[in-house]
Amino acid sequence: MAATLIENARLLRPGNWVRLGSVLVMDGKIAAIDPQKDQTDSLVDRVDAKGALLTPGLIDIHSHGIQHFLYEAEPQQIDRAAAVLPSFGTTCVLPTLYTVMNRSSLGHLERLSEALNQTAGAAMPGFHLEGPFLALPGAGAETVPGDLVLLEELLAATGGRVVAMSVSPDTPNIIPVIERLGEQGIAVFITHTRASVEQTEAAIGAGARHATHFYDVFPLPDETESGARPVGAVETILADPRATVDFICDGVHVDPMAIRAALAAKSWEGIVAITDANIGAGLERGVYQTTCGYAVEVSPSDAARVADKDHPQHGTLAGSSLTMDRAIFNLLNWLDLPPHQVWAMGTTNPASVVHLANKGDLRVGADADLVLWYQGDNRLQAKKTWVAGNCVFDAETQPCTIGERQ
Repeated sequence: MAATLIENARLLRPGNWVRLGSVLVMDGKIAAIDPQKDQTDSLVDRVDAKGALLTPGLIDIHSHGIQHFLYEAEPQQIDRAAAVLPSFGTTCVLPTLYTVMNRSSLGHLERLSEALNQTAGAAMPGFHLEGPFLALPGAGAETVPGDLVLLEELLAATGGRVVAMSVSPDTPNIIPVIERLGEQGIAVFITHTRASVEQTEAAIGAGARHATHFYDVFPLPDETESGARPVGAVETILADPRATVDFICDGVHVDPMAIRAALAAKSWEGIVAITDANIGAGLERGVYQTTCGYAVEVSPSDAARVADKDHPQHGTLAGSSLTMDRAIFNLLNWLDLPPHQVWAMGTTNPASVVHLANKGDLRVGADADLVLWYQGDNRLQAKKTWVAGNCVFDAETQPCTIGERQ
């Protein structure tokens, strides 16, 4: 692989600094920051950034699909999604599976897992399984009591390619599941829950240290004293310094004030941006078929909502229309923080949550997953994207046609 020197860029190291400089990429890694002349030669491919912002690529740890592609639908859609994501500045994603964590789908899980090894584009280190050990169904999730035998069958079917699993603290027999996932080095997320303080504390103590699409499908516990606001999972997670949280940063699923409140409790290091994107994300308004047995209407200015008029949940939220570039753009406008701290919420922080040690950072030795950005008053747009040092998107040579994205 030829070396690449990205010059004259505004370098952003998440959580640390923004400054002018250059980055040398060799063998899929960042080889040097501001390299000396003797580190480069005439064989280096030089890219003049012309003062544009260069950041680590965005990492989405909770996403179900993009454009016309739904990860759990079929293996080919995983590959096609991986090719599309870099145009949104996303260089790493955990394809999130939702309705296929059951014994009748084990063969399908095996085929989906094999597809992860064949993708070209965004890196896909493994799956995020949203369920099946959940207490509340949301928009179609299964609600299954904790079952170590089923867990081992799911992990085996995915060939060990599970990076994260979402569970509910109020699911029966969930603590042994959390402990087993921890033994396997799998990050455990909390979600779809009306858990009590005690149930949430037990889950965190067992190793569930992150809450996903926080505030969404986190209803209040039942009121036991008239006029006294009950306390449950949300407050317990905010109060525990071991726990981190992520938000769907579209302004629809959660008010920005909730993100500011979590920021006060967790600091910028404890906040992660996700999309929870459904099929249709990144496209114009339209109706798209899901694997949940219903269609969703997706709009860039709203979210994904159940479209079937005869469905009991017609009009309710069913994932988002969000892309990671728009999530970061929103946070930059909502939060009174230095930009390098906001960018950490889509790079360094998610990498830390799911134990991807070499991703999400701008340092020597990190994976050369990089994005050169155009920044305007109303948008944030990837100009050029690299994954493992390979240019996988160039807006000048691979422009999106009208209607392909918003």
